Amino acid sequence: MTDRLPHEKGFHISWDQIHRDSRALAWRLDGQGPNEGAWRAVVAITRGGMAPAMIVARELDIRTVDTISVRSYHHQAQGEAEVLKAPDAGIMGKDGEGILIIDDLVDSGRTLELVRNLYPKAHFATVYAKPKGRPMVHTFITEVSQDTWIFFPWDMALQYVEPYRGTD
Repeated sequence: MTDRLPHEKGFHISWDQIHRDSRALAWRLDGQGPNEGAWRAVVAITRGGMAPAMIVARELDIRTVDTISVRSYHHQAQGEAEVLKAPDAGIMGKDGEGILIIDDLVDSGRTLELVRNLYPKAHFATVYAKPKGRPMVHTFITEVSQDTWIFFPWDMALQYVEPYRGTD
């Protein structure tokens, strides 16, 4: 057991690194879709999945992009996951087959578990994965320890910057 606070074992991600790692994710997913290797659409889990999803969609030339908004964190504390906004039903079909669902990180797996229950045939990909969440993701690039807090570039300046509105 350690007396560290969550931010004391930090993994700082730069914009350049998230871009490189997201491109690596796209390359790993290239040709792996169920429709002769093609994917029908990309769905980003907001908010963290938006930058990686944009990069994956660009790299794989996927023009249909949507979002699913799931809230499971309240500042740095994780709570019950809930869907705030679902993607277009016409894009998703009945089970998500042929859809890439992208997030920045799988941590406990609660968010992806919720989304997988909605779209069981979708392909789930994250840039980073922690051990507890790995069973919920099909493809990822980098694994970090469960006790590591990842600092993404959209959360950072020279020091942590509170969002303009709210704390989530």
